[in-house]
Amino acid sequence: MDIHGRCATLNVVMSIASTNLKGIVAATALLVTFSFPCSAQTADSRDEEELLQQLSQATPEQSINIDRQLKALWAQSGSASADLLLERGREALDHGDTQAAIEHLTALTDHAPQFAEGWHVRASVFFGIDLFGMAAADLEHALTLNPNNYEAIYGLGLIFEIIGQPDKALEAYNRALSIHPHHEEVTNAVNRLKPQVEGSAL
Repeated sequence: MDIHGRCATLNVVMSIASTNLKGIVAATALLVTFSFPCSAQTADSRDEEELLQQLSQATPEQSINIDRQLKALWAQSGSASADLLLERGREALDHGDTQAAIEHLTALTDHAPQFAEGWHVRASVFFGIDLFGMAAADLEHALTLNPNNYEAIYGLGLIFEIIGQPDKALEAYNRALSIHPHHEEVTNAVNRLKPQVEGSAL
């Protein structure tokens, strides 16, 4: 299939996903229970475990560097071609070329389906253009492969909040905060939603 055919097919899929947003996210809500398989591993799982342990006990200042190390670790695919596709996808996203970003990242998820960060970054692109159903599906893939990615969990919480499910959003935010206690955006989200959810439960 040439590039024009690929783009046309992608546009149709994106349109369908947008139309069926609530159904897709509802299905994802059933699949994502925040108790993802413990067997999900990376090539540097011992380093990841150590960094996550440090993050849980770090001060706000210390957590900045640990967060940076974790993200760098998660961005390592172990494949030069996959790393290049991720880099090109991120560069396209930074330049506002959403279509190119989706194409590079879709090639990445096809080429390296076990690489969690490919799914996570593509979810960010879909989220940025309001394709929340497709974003949620990609986040499900990312979290199945890397259940500790607090950014992906935070993204899922944002989707739940946008579609009017604050209780599920708060559950996601709390899960992310349990991994990264000093995540500023997640902390703000918890503080924003907690009174609303607890008040409605009374």
